[in-house]
Amino acid sequence: MKILVLGGSGFLGRHIVSQMTLEGHQVRVFDRQAEKIELPDVEKVNADFSDTMTLSEALVGIDKVVHLISTSVPSTSNKDPISDIQGNLINTLKLLEMMKQSGLKDIIYFSSGGTVYGHPKTIPMDESHSNHPVCSYGVVKLSIEKYLHMYSNLYGFNSVILRPSNPYGPGQTHTGVQGFIGTCIAAALRNKPLTIWGDGSVRRDYIFVEDVAKATIQALNFKQSDIFNISSGVGISLNEIIQLVEQETGKELIIKNEAKRNFDIPEIILDNKKAGKVLGWQPTIDFNDGMRFTIDDAQSLT
Repeated sequence: MKILVLGGSGFLGRHIVSQMTLEGHQVRVFDRQAEKIELPDVEKVNADFSDTMTLSEALVGIDKVVHLISTSVPSTSNKDPISDIQGNLINTLKLLEMMKQSGLKDIIYFSSGGTVYGHPKTIPMDESHSNHPVCSYGVVKLSIEKYLHMYSNLYGFNSVILRPSNPYGPGQTHTGVQGFIGTCIAAALRNKPLTIWGDGSVRRDYIFVEDVAKATIQALNFKQSDIFNISSGVGISLNEIIQLVEQETGKELIIKNEAKRNFDIPEIILDNKKAGKVLGWQPTIDFNDGMRFTIDDAQSLT
């Protein structure tokens, strides 16, 4: 299968592209920093998501699109929701129109299990849970999901939507912006302060990046439009992460406490049973093992 991976040079994208090549797929990466992909057999297209001409050319000869691009992150999206809409929703609609015109109708879209649901009515939350996001990032992700549903119904698209929880693992470098685990490890290894909004009791569902990559492989072979949570199904607090990082690195973190943010939901844990039943996927890496792999990788680079 020949696959176009949009955003393939990011943290998640690099692991997914690597797994795809191991499975024997032909991969073309479209990204502003596609040159970061060091695998020799991967085609690289360096361009911005808004470059419709280059994107149109990148779709030629492709069997399936995997869409990982996001120009915003949850913590900052509310500061400029208009840019969030223009950079993500509008450009994705342009992509879907180009796909429709070229007869390409297979897409895997990476949504967000951590933001599209909003405040939980039940824990864990399955895919049928109501959607009331409290940040622009989640609103835009959900809007794209709805458009994919529309394109599936009207134009015969095969749209598989993956809602990962909080991916972590070796190579996560969005320190201070996105990815608390990577930020926490970096703060410990560099003896830098770690900012915590609230008291650290916020609980999230963390999924090892290689498990997400394997879920993507399973989704490649799925022939229907559907939505799947990709998660561990286990909640871990920020305080527990801090304790584990201190234990594994032998360093005491310098904690800087800030007031709780109004979009920080106390607990988000996702039910992953549907992915197990329908895709035949389940997470294989225990959180403690995943953290050790991640910390060991970060220490090897310092």
